[in-house]
Amino acid sequence: MSSQRNVWVHIVATLLVVFGGFYYSVSAGEWHAIILSIGIVFAAEAFNTAIEELVNKVYPGYDKSAGRIKDLAAGAVLFTAIAAAIIGFIIFVPKIFT
Repeated sequence: MSSQRNVWVHIVATLLVVFGGFYYSVSAGEWHAIILSIGIVFAAEAFNTAIEELVNKVYPGYDKSAGRIKDLAAGAVLFTAIAAAIIGFIIFVPKIFT
């Protein structure tokens, strides 16, 4: 399952963001946005994994609709990760370039 591999990408990104937050002394409000973003991405990843496991139980072989369900769940993770990245850019880019 690819979602477990993606968790490691999220963990590395989280560690970099937390380190960056301390390094650039982000404000309390920025920390709230960062922590909420991290939590949402990891929750989406957990839901995605749960959906994949359930679909694999219901459809042990290949099934087109099962693949679509998995793709939609993975897409939700992608959307949350993109939103988190945008929030990160809004917070960190001004700090990096000033």
